Amino acid sequence: MHARVTAILVARNGAGSLTRTLAALDAQTRRPDSLIAVDIASTDGSAGILGASVASQVIATSHVRGFGAAVAQGVYNAPPPESDDEWLWLLGHDNVPEPTALAALLGAVEIAPSVAIAGPKLMRADEPDTIAEYGETLTRFGAAIALVENELDQAQYDTLSDVLAVAAAGMLVRRSVWTALGGFDPGLPSADAGLDLAVRARLAGWRVVGVPSARVASAGPAELFGRSSVRVAALVRIRRAAQLHRRMVYSRAVLLPLHWLLLLPLALLRSMGHLIRKQPGAVGGEIGTAVRTAFSGSIAPARRNLARTRRVGWKAIAPLRMTSAVARERRAGRRDPGLVDTVGGGVLPRDRASFLSGGGIWVMLLAAVIGVVVFLPFLGSSALSGGGLIPLSPDIASLWARVGYGWQDVGGGFVGASDPFVAVLAVLGSLTFWSPSLSIVVLYFLALPLAAAGAWWAATRVSERAWPPAIAALVWAVAPPFLNDLSTGHLGAVLVHILLPWFAFALLAAARSWSASGAAGLLFAAIAASAPSVVPALVLLIVVLTFARPTGAHRTIGVIIPAAFLVTPLVAAQVLRGTPLALLADPGMVVTSSRASGWHLALGSPDASLSGWDAVGRLFGLDAAPGYLVAAALLLPFAVVAIAAVFLPGARRAIPALAVGLLGFVTAVAATHVQLVSTAAHPVTLWPGAGLSLYWLGLTASVAVGLDAFRRGVVLPGLLIAVASVLAVAPLLAAVLVGSSPVRASDGTLLPAYVNAEASGRPRLGTLVLTPTDSGGISARVDRGTGTTLDQLSTLVSTRGSLSAAEAANARLAGNLVSRSGLDVTAIMKRDGIRFVLLRPAADGSAGEVFQRATEALGGNDQLTPIGNTSRGTLWRYEALPLSGLAAEPPSAGLVGTGIRLALAVVFVATLLLAIPTGRGRRRLASRAERDAPASLGEDDDA
Repeated sequence: MHARVTAILVARNGAGSLTRTLAALDAQTRRPDSLIAVDIASTDGSAGILGASVASQVIATSHVRGFGAAVAQGVYNAPPPESDDEWLWLLGHDNVPEPTALAALLGAVEIAPSVAIAGPKLMRADEPDTIAEYGETLTRFGAAIALVENELDQAQYDTLSDVLAVAAAGMLVRRSVWTALGGFDPGLPSADAGLDLAVRARLAGWRVVGVPSARVASAGPAELFGRSSVRVAALVRIRRAAQLHRRMVYSRAVLLPLHWLLLLPLALLRSMGHLIRKQPGAVGGEIGTAVRTAFSGSIAPARRNLARTRRVGWKAIAPLRMTSAVARERRAGRRDPGLVDTVGGGVLPRDRASFLSGGGIWVMLLAAVIGVVVFLPFLGSSALSGGGLIPLSPDIASLWARVGYGWQDVGGGFVGASDPFVAVLAVLGSLTFWSPSLSIVVLYFLALPLAAAGAWWAATRVSERAWPPAIAALVWAVAPPFLNDLSTGHLGAVLVHILLPWFAFALLAAARSWSASGAAGLLFAAIAASAPSVVPALVLLIVVLTFARPTGAHRTIGVIIPAAFLVTPLVAAQVLRGTPLALLADPGMVVTSSRASGWHLALGSPDASLSGWDAVGRLFGLDAAPGYLVAAALLLPFAVVAIAAVFLPGARRAIPALAVGLLGFVTAVAATHVQLVSTAAHPVTLWPGAGLSLYWLGLTASVAVGLDAFRRGVVLPGLLIAVASVLAVAPLLAAVLVGSSPVRASDGTLLPAYVNAEASGRPRLGTLVLTPTDSGGISARVDRGTGTTLDQLSTLVSTRGSLSAAEAANARLAGNLVSRSGLDVTAIMKRDGIRFVLLRPAADGSAGEVFQRATEALGGNDQLTPIGNTSRGTLWRYEALPLSGLAAEPPSAGLVGTGIRLALAVVFVATLLLAIPTGRGRRRLASRAERDAPASLGEDDDA
């Protein structure tokens, strides 16, 4: 009997290709017996083209969107079947069949009555010799995989016919089977619609074949039907939704609850995978798809339909499924197609200097040797103190407990936002988890080589030769602001100087790389937390770079996101308190220093010490003028090359570098005019060290550009700059060795051993710490437990304009104790849990007189028992304090703290996964088919 074929042609804004498709249908050697056209709310003239065609029916519909639903509409309006030998040929407006396509399909089914579905070889419309897709299958866990995809057709698959499934486009399906199976699953509007229909046909006892001699051109996968383009994230979402729908439909009833419970956990795990594959846009769709699937109303009807038509078990189609080993091999081949240039036949070269052969490793080793020698007195110590440094909490649990939001045990104690710098300290302390304070000692020894390595890599962005990055690395490692920061213990500024070149290296690549964007985001968050004063300048640079490279704007501007989440709790607290400018305050210890003038800053000195040259001059009885001259003379070669780079080849790189330097200098100058905190009634300006590091970064980059222009003549000026730069900071390099640096080795304790022993297990035990000042007064604070650590300090307290009630009470208590007022302090001591009074030693002068008077007053107080002199000062004990209740834990941060920490964890884990590099350093040129193919979309994943 003559087989009757009804072609169902679906169009949706396909006027551009519809004419070719209709002409191809008319040119078939075996024409369809009838043509039914379905137009899905087209707005481009498709309806008019269909109306002028030979279609027996033209159905216009606006209430369906997908290809499958439109086909169902066409079949519903088709004349009733006249025999069992009727077939439906399903085509989209972009499916252009070759003249013999239908004849080949019918030829395959006529000789095999058991075949219910036949599919053609889909060819790329833009590359007719390339197979877009041929045959489909499932992995063991239900992931859909095309058997052949984006391969040159060399007849290598012409013997492949028995397949599990075929694509919906160009499919020839027996009409009676279509009706019996209920057509396409409404829950699969595009992706996997043909796969699912073929699987159900197989389970109903029918066969599915591919017909390699039937060729149909296709403009794209089913997900692209009716669209000019689709984002990769949307493609991942559509395919994942189809996979989850099939999983819930195909699952055995006993396993369905387990699959339902695993929807969200698997979505979270797969989201991590998307981040590692640098597809952050797919994360939202992944989680949203899981939630929608969990509450989908299309699963139950699909399961009932499958149960109604199923005749054989899943084992019957197992041989046609792809094994996990083969699936892994295919994925590996897709990820690592080789390093061959498929156009030129060779590996693409990388001309830039290598870290090993280009001298980077040698400069790093030289910096390491300098660092070991300079900080030799710290060798063997477990902590550092002095200047801006005090030890960290003794365990990492306490460090991490303060991140984000929680109990702040300073300034009388309060529940609120912690400084973002606490998160940096927690990460740093975790590196030596057995002794967190040791990490700062290790950082000091590694500071110079880490800075040198970062500067070398950053310099390779502006120079392709070996010498300029090497010189830039050494100059950066011994930069005056950096060594000043190390000498004075400004830990935040030290970290900024180390991280800035790494940040620049990542930021310049962020526009074209998700890995670089993620790395830059983490580095920017660390910099913003360590030195908030430099944030406005860096944000301005990020915005400028975003506009300069608009194609990757979303990756560049996204660098700000992790830092924004990290600082949000503190921003909210400061803004609500009415002190938004306090967000710029330096975290950590409040350190007084001599204010730097503009000339000091221009020479890289963040204070008036002029990188130690003023002290050298005083040794010889000289004033500051010779120090200026020596420092300026030694830095002159560096400055000359930096400025000359503007007039040399490569000026297009030097000018932006100098602009960055100018921005850093302005930041440093502004810092010296902003007073947000005070100590002992003396206002303290922001530390300009971080701004000077940005200033020096721009100058160093310009020097690298200038040296690069010298070509073969680079050696002499490069060595001159390097030697002069080292000599310019000679006093700073010797500061720790000669004892002129306030930073010193420490045993990690903050209070006398006597106090530490009694405070063990009693975190609320208080010690009133009294410190005489040069102004003739005395400062007072209460330390809890074993003392206030660096991670406990808060800018919310240091920038507070007035004393809190607890601080005012402490001041009154201290005043009465040191003045022999005769006031009974019993009630105050018991209320505040104060067990000890520690009087810090003082030098001669006004502070010495205050110390003497305070010692006499405290010694004459009958309520205090003298313990004696300790390494931390003179100690007294209040015997009448009941110790019960001092072991109580401080108030909890509650749900707010938990929510903030959870949000921070999600953001930073996601950014870290995004930052992990997964590709190779070299790239290969791909064919057009490979460039256009949506590779590595996660559709092959089994999870």
